[in-house]
Amino acid sequence: MATLLRKIGLIRLHNRDTEDPKHHHNHRGGGGQQSASLRGKGGAKSGGHKQPQQHPPGGAGDASPGPGKGKGKRAAELAPRDKPPQPAAGAAGAAGAGGPRERAAGARAGPGPAAAAAAAAGGGSLVPAARQHHCTQVRSRRLMKELQDIARLSDRFISVELVDESLFDWNVKLHQVDKDSVLWQDMKETNTEFILLNLTFPDNFPFSPPFMRVLSPRLENGYVLDGGAICMELLTPRGWSSAYTVEAVMRQFAASLVKGQGRICRKAGKSKKSFSRKEAEATFKSLVKTHEKYGWVTPPVSDG
Repeated sequence: MATLLRKIGLIRLHNRDTEDPKHHHNHRGGGGQQSASLRGKGGAKSGGHKQPQQHPPGGAGDASPGPGKGKGKRAAELAPRDKPPQPAAGAAGAAGAGGPRERAAGARAGPGPAAAAAAAAGGGSLVPAARQHHCTQVRSRRLMKELQDIARLSDRFISVELVDESLFDWNVKLHQVDKDSVLWQDMKETNTEFILLNLTFPDNFPFSPPFMRVLSPRLENGYVLDGGAICMELLTPRGWSSAYTVEAVMRQFAASLVKGQGRICRKAGKSKKSFSRKEAEATFKSLVKTHEKYGWVTPPVSDG
């Protein structure tokens, strides 16, 4: 009987705990405090293990994306496609790589094969166009001044005619030589009023000599060779000076004719054969080589 009453009392106590909220709350709170105290003791004994942190919604550890996360992920995936491809680091720094020595060496090396091929394809010249234009202007101004000076000569020593109206191709008439020379006597006897010469001026005149040759009459000796070539050192690049004028060259030539005992050719058949430019050029090149080997002898003007 006592046992039965105890069971009934336990049943009532259980029902009261389940029906009374306050009692149920206190009962749970007491159990939580006991659990907390038990956990605290267990943590102290085990060395204080940390509990895993809970991530807020939408964080890095949340499996489900938060609001707007799907759009951001889509934009991040599309962003690399919109950007232009970046050049490689080696290619980007190739032009500016290297120190001052490397850059100076590259500058001394000049343009590469591609640049040289492009210049050749475009017909580029080794001499820049601006420099060539400047040389043409210098030559033209110098020759215009020469023409004016010759026109003002009082003794009518020489006269000039342009060949085909070209300022760079002259026919020069030598009207006078030493009147005591045999050449002057030949000119009188053959009714030769002048000795005709041709002068062509190169692109870099007055820094290079003109090419001068005798056209008529056909002369012998007097340093006049085959084709009408003239053996004078001042007509070579070694003996030329930009200070020489056409008048000075012609006076030196007149003196050379007299010094070399120049005569007008009167032989039958040979006297009518004209000089040729091709023959004169070949002869002049040959005599220059010969005199460079053995030296030059040019008579002074005073000996004329």
